[in-house]
Amino acid sequence: MQLQQLVYFLAVSDTLHFTRAAERVHVAQPSLSQQIKALERELGANLFSRARGNIALTDAGEALLPLARRIIADTETATQEVQELVQLRRGRVRLGATPSLATGLLPDVLRDFHDRYPGIRLVVEEGGSRDLVRELASGSLDLALIVLPLQSHDPALDATPLLHEDLVVVTAADAPPPSAGPTISVSDLRDRPLVMFRNGYDLRELTVTACRAAGFEPRFAIEGGEMDAVLGFVEAGLGPAVVPSMVAGRRPRLRTTPFEAPGLQRTVALAHRKDAEPPRAARELRRVLLEHVPA
Repeated sequence: MQLQQLVYFLAVSDTLHFTRAAERVHVAQPSLSQQIKALERELGANLFSRARGNIALTDAGEALLPLARRIIADTETATQEVQELVQLRRGRVRLGATPSLATGLLPDVLRDFHDRYPGIRLVVEEGGSRDLVRELASGSLDLALIVLPLQSHDPALDATPLLHEDLVVVTAADAPPPSAGPTISVSDLRDRPLVMFRNGYDLRELTVTACRAAGFEPRFAIEGGEMDAVLGFVEAGLGPAVVPSMVAGRRPRLRTTPFEAPGLQRTVALAHRKDAEPPRAARELRRVLLEHVPA
């Protein structure tokens, strides 16, 4: 008994028509009929009655039907399980992340994942949250680390909050402190031209929104950079910037000053498409990532 014969048997059982069954399984009708007859010879019983052109299951066919469905289903499950295991030995994961997260959170996560699954190729795409959402929607990414809230709601997107990250003010370590005390308020930035990220950058929008909520429009000493450029400009003494705490802690040439309570935070989320389950390798990367998220 061959698996293909059972597939043909199920097609005829579902359609009760040999020609339509052949069309369903993409085979010539004579070939399908021959395989059904070969299966009947092997089993020693007719599976279909063919009286006056009407096709119906015989008692033997009725007995075989649930067994054939289970065999085919088990075969498909086995194939999927093996393919998923193969994906963990060789494959690719496409991960999107905002530049600050790529700098602050991902290095340790990706090193851990690579140690566990050295055969999987990691592709990291940096961009703003809105750009990453578009990449997810188009199928160009498997997962993306983004910042909430999104500017526009995408019903096809599943975004799970991972952590709330404190934002801090960074200044050059050899410059005067930005405030008299150990903390700083958003209002203290009123008369300080800021080093600012490019348009469309999540941190730019968050900083500008916070300043406007405090009653002033921020001024910029320089603008247009990505994360590394902004931090370099601050280290050079061009002005302060508002950045995530996990990024600031990695730069010894920067002084870090937290905001006074209740502080300024952003929410980091892991997103993927709702209509497509990420591949096995991407699901494993998600699991490793969750292990590294602070409790």
